[in-house]
Amino acid sequence: MVLIDLLSAPLGTIVWTSAAFLIVAFLLKKMAWKPILNTLREREEFIDKSLKSAEEAKEQMSQLKSDNEKLLAEARTEREKILKEAREMKEKILSDAKKAANEEGDRIVTAARAEIEKEKANAVSDIRKQVAALSVEIAEKILKSELDDQKKQEGLIEDHLNQSQLN
Repeated sequence: MVLIDLLSAPLGTIVWTSAAFLIVAFLLKKMAWKPILNTLREREEFIDKSLKSAEEAKEQMSQLKSDNEKLLAEARTEREKILKEAREMKEKILSDAKKAANEEGDRIVTAARAEIEKEKANAVSDIRKQVAALSVEIAEKILKSELDDQKKQEGLIEDHLNQSQLN
């Protein structure tokens, strides 16, 4: 029975409790319910704005990431282009330097050969002059030795005369 007593309440208590509840509900509705609902609505709007801002930020980040990837691709392309131009320039400079070195080497070799030929001709000319001078000296010495003796001179003259008459 104790359980039934707990569940059944006197009618006065029910009326007064209901009246107190209705008064509190009325006061809450007039004084607290609107500010609470306004606060909840403002909170909901703030959360919606924050979610929209987060979505916009996410989209902007995605766009920025896409732009960054595009810029990186362009930078890589530009870097490759610059490296290619640098390689081509290096090859051209090396080629030009080799060509100039070959031309200079050919010019130096040609000049050296001309100088060698000139020196050779001068040397041959000097040798001929020396041989001619030596030949004249030798001939002079031979003639002096041949012409020192009177008999030899007369024999030489007769030989030349005989040879002249024969011709």
